[in-house]
Amino acid sequence: MRSSSFFALLFIFCLTSCATYYQINQKFNAEFESGKISQAEKTLSSDKKGEEGRNRFLYLVNMGVVNSLMGNYDLSNDYFEKAYVFGEDFKKNYGQEALAMVSNPMVTTYPGEDHEHLLLLYYKALNYLMMGDTEKALVECRRLDIRQYALSDKYKSETKYRKDAFVHTLMGICYDADRDYNNAFIAYRNAYEIFKNDYKKLFNLEAPYQLKEDLIRTALLSGFPDEADQYRKAFNIDYQLPKNYRKQQGELVFFWNNGLGPVKAEWSVNFTLGNNAGMVTFANQDLGMNFAFPYSPGKEGNDLSNLQFVRVAFPKYVERPAAFQGAQLVGNGETYPLNKVEDVNAIAFKTLQERMLLEFSKSLLRVAIKKSAEYAVRQENENAGFAVGILNALTEKADTRNWQTIPHTIYYSRVPLNEGVNEFDLNIQSSVGPQMNQKHHFKFEGSPRKTVFQTFYSLEIDPRWKMPYY
Repeated sequence: MRSSSFFALLFIFCLTSCATYYQINQKFNAEFESGKISQAEKTLSSDKKGEEGRNRFLYLVNMGVVNSLMGNYDLSNDYFEKAYVFGEDFKKNYGQEALAMVSNPMVTTYPGEDHEHLLLLYYKALNYLMMGDTEKALVECRRLDIRQYALSDKYKSETKYRKDAFVHTLMGICYDADRDYNNAFIAYRNAYEIFKNDYKKLFNLEAPYQLKEDLIRTALLSGFPDEADQYRKAFNIDYQLPKNYRKQQGELVFFWNNGLGPVKAEWSVNFTLGNNAGMVTFANQDLGMNFAFPYSPGKEGNDLSNLQFVRVAFPKYVERPAAFQGAQLVGNGETYPLNKVEDVNAIAFKTLQERMLLEFSKSLLRVAIKKSAEYAVRQENENAGFAVGILNALTEKADTRNWQTIPHTIYYSRVPLNEGVNEFDLNIQSSVGPQMNQKHHFKFEGSPRKTVFQTFYSLEIDPRWKMPYY
C-alpha cells in the first residue's frame, strides 16, 4: 500500500513538473484566446502573488494587455510602466540561481526576453496614441530607441537581432502625427535601412509599401526633393504629394495585431557522459555538441564514470499559427492593404536561438551538479542515492515562461480621411478557408491636419493547432 501510494504521488508530481507555463495558466489562456477579456482580467487579478512573485513581469505585462483591450488605457500604462521599471532595475537573485542549479530555472525570477521589453513600450505608445497624446507617445518611442541601442550593444555579431525596424517605424508615425516631418523622415529612413540590411536577411521581411510611401512623402514635406526622387527610383513608386496636403489632409493610421505569439515548451537531448582527468564531458554526436565541466570523482567505481547516458531539458518556442493571413480597409471608394511591419513570432524564435549556447551550458552544468550530488549521497546510502536520482529526473525542466499575449504579427496602413464621417470595412482573410473570413465596420471622424489612430486585435489561433504536452 505504501509503495503504490508513493508511486501514485510520484506520477502526479511528474505530471505537474512536466506542465509548461502555458498549461499551468490554461484557464487564463483559454479565456484570452476566445476573446473573453473581462473574464481573463478577473482570472489574472485573482493571482494574489502575481505582482510580487517570481513571475511578476509576466503578470504586469498581461495586465497591461487586457486593460488596453478593455479600453482602460491609463491603467494599462500603469502596469506597463511597472514592467518597464522592473526591467530597468532587474538584478539576478543569486540565491534563486543557486537553487535553480539543483532543481530547475522555473524557481528564478523571470527577467523577460529582449523583444518583450521592447514590445511593452510599443503598447504604452499605442495607448497614448489612442488617447490622442502624441507627445507622451513620443516619449515612449524615445525610450524604445534607448532600449534598442542597449540591445545593439549587447549583441556584436552581424547575424544577430540587434536593431528593430518597427521601433523606428513607430517613431516616424508619432513624429508624423505631430507634424514634425523632418524627424519623421529620419525615423522612416532608419527603419528602411534596418529592413534592407537586417530584416530581409534575418526574417525574410522586406520594407512594407506603406513605409516606402511615407518615406517619400516626408522627404517632400521636409524640403528634400532630391532624396524623394532617389527613393522613387529605388522603390519604383511614382508617389506625388496630394494638393494642399499640409493644410487639408486628415489621416487614419490603423494597426492590426494579428494572432498570438509563440509559447515556450521544452525539448530534451540524451547525452553520453564521460569522466576523464577530473572533467565530466557531455557529448551528443548527432547534434555535434561537446561540453566539459570540472569534476572531482569520489570513491573508485562509484562516481560519474559509471553513468553512460543522461537527459537534459532545454526551452524551445512553439508557434501558434494565426487564423488570419491578410486584411484590407475598404472605404471612400478605395482599398488600402494592411502591410506587415513586424513578425513578432520570428523575432521570438531568433532571440532564443541567439542565446541557445548559453542555455545549453547552463542546463548541462545544472545536470552535472545534480548528478554529482546524487553520487555523493550514493557513497553513503545506495537507497538514498536512488531517491535523489529520481528527484533529479523529476525536477529536470526547462524554463517555459514567456509573454504569451503578444501578437503573432503586426500590420498597419495609413488612410486619407475626408472631412466629416468616414466609413470603412476591415476585410480579414482566413488562413484556413474563405468560410472563416471576417468583416468589421468602422466609422472615423476626419478633420484637417489631424491623425486618427485605431487598433484592432485578432486573437484567434488556427483552429487546427494544439499545444503539445511534454
